[in-house]
Amino acid sequence: MDPTAASPNPAPTTGSLLRILGVTFGIAVTLGNSIGAGIMRTPSQIAARLPSAWLIMLAWTLGAIYSLLGAWSLAELGAMLPSSGGYYTVTRRAFGDYIGFVVGWTDWLSNCGANAVAAILLAEYCRDLLPGLTHPILTGTAVIVALALLQWRGIRWGSRFQDVTSAITAVVFFGLIAAAYLRPHPSLVAHAPAAALSAIPSGWPLLFACVLVLQPVIYTFDGWYGAIYFGDEIRNPGREMPRSMLNGVFLLSAIYLLINAALFHVLGVTGVAKENLPVAALGQTIFGAIGNTAVRALMVIALFALINAAELCATRVLFAVSRDGWGARGITRVNKGGTPSAALFVSTVVSIAFLLSGSFDKALAVTTIFYVSKYTLSYLAVFWLRKREPSTPRPYRAWGYPWTTAAAVAGSLAFLAGAIVSDTRNSLYGFLILLASYPIYRLARKRVVPT
Repeated sequence: MDPTAASPNPAPTTGSLLRILGVTFGIAVTLGNSIGAGIMRTPSQIAARLPSAWLIMLAWTLGAIYSLLGAWSLAELGAMLPSSGGYYTVTRRAFGDYIGFVVGWTDWLSNCGANAVAAILLAEYCRDLLPGLTHPILTGTAVIVALALLQWRGIRWGSRFQDVTSAITAVVFFGLIAAAYLRPHPSLVAHAPAAALSAIPSGWPLLFACVLVLQPVIYTFDGWYGAIYFGDEIRNPGREMPRSMLNGVFLLSAIYLLINAALFHVLGVTGVAKENLPVAALGQTIFGAIGNTAVRALMVIALFALINAAELCATRVLFAVSRDGWGARGITRVNKGGTPSAALFVSTVVSIAFLLSGSFDKALAVTTIFYVSKYTLSYLAVFWLRKREPSTPRPYRAWGYPWTTAAAVAGSLAFLAGAIVSDTRNSLYGFLILLASYPIYRLARKRVVPT
């Protein structure tokens, strides 16, 4: 018997997930799971560290290539293992119960923490637009609850909300990009290239700056794998899972590369570096004060999409982990709308607990080591499962295997090393949590009573 197979006593469900999602949702959840505050703030942070437009564009291009390499590899696993749970399902199948357990629970907590972060950011943007909203924690809590109630009605409601909000985000971004080149605006970049060029570091300082720049770029791309959490709900995962991931990465890359090009075209590198929210400054430069307001409203919509996606993903991870016997039986309950309602309730409560405690930033920082490690483990799983299960049907095979997958592993290991070096203290805390997780894992196993 396969030791990584599902528990002999999986918790019973009262309903079933509905296989009704398609490529449109897969792309929408990719965009919603990725586009957030990162693209609003990251360009200014990068421009301050690396004041060269072409080097910055190269960094974003490398981020796009790394994401595409990952999508090629992960799409093979998603099509091969069409089951909800995301990285938990993949790592458990490849490396066994313990690795899957750690990845599943940390991924669930990370999604809940991301939910809290996005909710508080959304509340702050809403306060800028509507000064009467003076209590961001109350506003953020209300948003999380409202979207949970929407999802509780069924996956059709949650997926349609994701489709609409992600589509609005993409359309507005492309509209802003087009306006940057087509609409007359003040010339702000006449002397910026020369000034920026003189400040470019060289030698080891340049290499160090490039490493520091690539980390926020990759973090900003993170989320492109959103479709893999819905393997039990995508109609034809063997075909639509790869299409969702690959098309999502292409669209996300286009938005990020073009918005950076538009920023440099209008504001210049030095102008981008001095703005806290350069995309809002771009809108204001092109359209005046209303442009700044419009971009902040766009940010609210994008954060609604992000919260909805994070809540959907967190719910599926907790459902999958519990279905395999690692959680309470009741968490596997699915309502008639196809929503794992108990898992949704628990995920919502934990997200709100993070929000109210104010500990979400620390929690995310500590679990970064797991967040980065899941990349490495999933790409290694492609090699391991090709060797161990060569006869398992693979509706999609990673393009360029083994070289593209090896490149993804190498990039992930470098990224993991960079995360440890740049945040050693929180990485150490993460390793301590890893050590402490084993007794919890053993205890959880003892609670799986055989029939």
